[in-house]
Amino acid sequence: MTIKIIAIGKKHEKWVSEGIDRYESRLRKPWDITWTYLPHSSLAEEQARAEESKRILDKVSNGDYLILLDERGKNLSSPELSALLNSHLGFKQIIIVIGGAYGVDDSVRQRANTVWSLSKLVFPHQLVRLILTEQIYRAGEIAHNRPYHHV
Repeated sequence: MTIKIIAIGKKHEKWVSEGIDRYESRLRKPWDITWTYLPHSSLAEEQARAEESKRILDKVSNGDYLILLDERGKNLSSPELSALLNSHLGFKQIIIVIGGAYGVDDSVRQRANTVWSLSKLVFPHQLVRLILTEQIYRAGEIAHNRPYHHV
């Protein structure tokens, strides 16, 4: 299963890359992560949100299952995330979106199949990338009944 992560912003900072590489190297097939980075818009808030949202949606196909990360989304436990990802294996690909500093507009929110919140807390984008990668790794381990996740 390919999970494509679309992130607004620069590539990972070194300390984030090291953590992400650690979890990605531990992922077992068929689970796989690919990253697409889209640059920040140079426009003001609402215009930036609209421009970045359009670029995000340009990377999404009709057959994709889209998960939007948003602090107002649904909180999922790790087992719930594992079940969600596993239940959508038949889609072309699963795409997880990390929006820009101003978030995304309603077009992305309406296209999203799931709006997911990592926490009620707000995290920096670089840290979100690391947490997300670890949670995908954890979800794969749960799906395959491996001992990484302890209840």
